[in-house]
Amino acid sequence: MTGVVDIYNSAARRLRDAYAGGTISPLRDVLAPTDADGAYAVQTINTRYWEAQGRRIVGRKAGLTAKAVQVQLGVDQPDFGVLFEDMRVADGGSLDPARTIQPKAEAEIAFVLGADLPDPATTVGQVAAAVASVHAAIEIVDSRIADWKISFADTVADNGSSAFFVLAEAGLVLTGLDLEGAAMELTVNGSVASTGFGAAALGNPLNAAAWLAQTLAARGEPLKAGDILLAGALGPMVALTPGDHVVASIAGIGSASFTYGEG
Repeated sequence: MTGVVDIYNSAARRLRDAYAGGTISPLRDVLAPTDADGAYAVQTINTRYWEAQGRRIVGRKAGLTAKAVQVQLGVDQPDFGVLFEDMRVADGGSLDPARTIQPKAEAEIAFVLGADLPDPATTVGQVAAAVASVHAAIEIVDSRIADWKISFADTVADNGSSAFFVLAEAGLVLTGLDLEGAAMELTVNGSVASTGFGAAALGNPLNAAAWLAQTLAARGEPLKAGDILLAGALGPMVALTPGDHVVASIAGIGSASFTYGEG
């Protein structure tokens, strides 16, 4: 068992070092492509390390919520990563390209919780009742794995390939919103770069949120009031170039934006 722990610790350190040193090869020598348990063990090691460094967890992100992407990576479930406070980019703000490696942007619907969700059998209805506000959001994903040549295990170990996120300042109450049918348009420098609908996130972003609540409660790390939940991409990711101005508009919900660099 000690040997396995040492291997996981080594993989976690390789990922941490990549933030400053550049991309690394896929973790095939440590993790089989669909090894969820091992990958989450590596993710947890780094989460605990970063918490000890003073980083504060403010929520979670769901990934792989599109069935087509699950099929591509040979899995039948989404994944999750941890959101830290220092990953947040102000709505309308800027992100220094020096803080990224090979970033891509994707539009999402986000929830802020107003109540805890401690039950491993949390229902979609219970999630809906716990939502304090709904926001347009942008996730800036990144990978410490060279050329994005990731397996399911690679992206899980790498904190869900997360990097930064933008949460629209203006949020709405959930009642009356059509999350499933909400049309999304992501523009870069005024040109449409990605489109989609709320249904891309496991059929409805609330389904993704319920999966997160169930999964984290079962792990003894339940979602709590105040947590931010990114419910998954509503359309294809878009690679970023310094100077890009990115706007995510979600019909009936709102918009969020940021500039990748100074513009």
